[in-house]
Amino acid sequence: MAARARFGELARQLSAVGAVNRGLARALPAECPAGAAAVLHTLDRHGEMRISRLAELLTVDMSVTSRHVAHVTDRGWVDRSPDPADKRSRILRLTPSGKVQLNELAERYSGALAHYLDGWSDDEIGQLTALLTRLRREFGDCRAPSGRHPYPRSRPASTPTRAGTAPVPSGTAAVPDHVPPLADPFAGTPAPAPG
Repeated sequence: MAARARFGELARQLSAVGAVNRGLARALPAECPAGAAAVLHTLDRHGEMRISRLAELLTVDMSVTSRHVAHVTDRGWVDRSPDPADKRSRILRLTPSGKVQLNELAERYSGALAHYLDGWSDDEIGQLTALLTRLRREFGDCRAPSGRHPYPRSRPASTPTRAGTAPVPSGTAAVPDHVPPLADPFAGTPAPAPG
């Protein structure tokens, strides 16, 4: 009960972060929705990779990843070429025009943040950044199945898993297999000097 009292308001505020993400998503150009932006940022941050690895890093289904990849390749932001190790697979690479698009996204995100946080001091922005960085670090890699989780993930009994189905323990809410990641608009860009 003490943890509930201590962390209740924080939990409510974190659940409202979706509104912040939606506000930032409005800064994206129409031709580059959030899923496409996430593909570009992931390739910029992690380098070339197979689509299966991209799906893993994005923590989304392969079919969803394929749609996002088709979108960015159709626009020339990502190149899909045969994998020298396995000709049936493709390697995804960010193109120079993809880098240009990433720079535009970073400018738009910066502009949106500057607009919404206009009344904040540099010190307040630095504090928020430091605290969010620490919070993210405490949660670790959300893709890792053996991370520091106080409660095990469970699925509804009808949800198939690799080994069949996993029943939901009595009194436990089902948790979805994945939560779409937030695009990191500044992946690969240097952090501003503290001021």
